[in-house]
Amino acid sequence: MPAPETTATTSPDPAPAHVSVIGLGMMGSALAAALLKAGHQVTVWNRNPAKTGILTAQGAVPAQSPAAAIEAGELTILCLTTYDDVTGLLTPIAASLKGRVLANLTNGTPAQARELAAWTAEQGAAYLDGGIMAVPQMIATPAGYILYSGDERAYEAHRPTLAALGGTRWTGTDPGYAALYDLALLTGMYGMVMGVTQAYAMIRSENIPATDFAPLLADWVTAMTQGNVPGIAAALDSGDHLTDVSSLAVNQAAIGGFLDAFAAQGVSPAFFEPLRDLLDRSVAEGHSADGFSRLVELLGK
Repeated sequence: MPAPETTATTSPDPAPAHVSVIGLGMMGSALAAALLKAGHQVTVWNRNPAKTGILTAQGAVPAQSPAAAIEAGELTILCLTTYDDVTGLLTPIAASLKGRVLANLTNGTPAQARELAAWTAEQGAAYLDGGIMAVPQMIATPAGYILYSGDERAYEAHRPTLAALGGTRWTGTDPGYAALYDLALLTGMYGMVMGVTQAYAMIRSENIPATDFAPLLADWVTAMTQGNVPGIAAALDSGDHLTDVSSLAVNQAAIGGFLDAFAAQGVSPAFFEPLRDLLDRSVAEGHSADGFSRLVELLGK
């Protein structure tokens, strides 16, 4: 699978488009506000009409129904809580979808994206799935971007408009790829966050101020990420998992000390116990001399 194509956060003076935004939580409201700021005509709808007020004051047009919102725009962006919310909203108004373009930026799974894309195609509409790699405050800034997959023709046609929301990154014509990339990136984030929280729990067990420890932790995590992320990727693509840094056997021998220290400090070992099990398995299967990249293959079995 090729790396996602990246385009700039902004597009040079795109022609104003008529866009509808359905779902005005914190993220949906940020998306609609960014489109308005970029000069687009924006129609909005939310289950709770009270949430349209701030955007209406900025120039958005409130729709009386989801169907009216879809029929008003060249492109409809959906940003709801779950895929069940999306299908529950769209199913009764399927007739309004014909000839439209839907960009669903609701968080979900690859399977859900593929199922919704197939259903949307049956209604005569083009479908884009999206994964937002940003918090609301990062929308329309260089720090935020959105992954897209699905109907490439629709993506190319509306990319100048979508660029108002942040960087646009194309992951492929398989509708599930944006969700796959999204969940994989979030998995890396959650793994890092859990490690960071475990580290703080250890420090606080001795009443050391977290702010004193923070610079050391930030520098260490950054250094390890910069080295390990591309290094593991190269090992996976080459199939060469041997390491001259720290073997799985060495880590297996060390992990018990971590668990003992957690117990002694009154810190839960729950995050590290699965790692011990995986290290034990890797050594038992004959991968003692390999590096952490080997664990990726074990996780896939």
